[in-house]
Amino acid sequence: MVTVLLPGPLRGEAGGASRLSVTAAGTLRAVLDEMAAAHPRLARRIRDERGELRRYVNVFVDGEDCRHSGGLATPVKDGAEVQVLPSVAGG
Repeated sequence: MVTVLLPGPLRGEAGGASRLSVTAAGTLRAVLDEMAAAHPRLARRIRDERGELRRYVNVFVDGEDCRHSGGLATPVKDGAEVQVLPSVAGG
């Protein structure tokens, strides 16, 4: 089981949940694919039309930025925590 942690701005797309449990493990892509099947609106906020991570969304697997550890091919072990954080801009 993998736990996906969602910040406040994304919880509305997941029925208000702050955590999602996903049975898929192996790669970040597999985790996000399973999550997308249950929450397609959430998936569209995280990945673009080509299935790639949106550039303003940061995803961490057990605290490591996935952009530096393989992107969607990042290994995700059973019991891992995946944290999704949209970038915040302002002035």
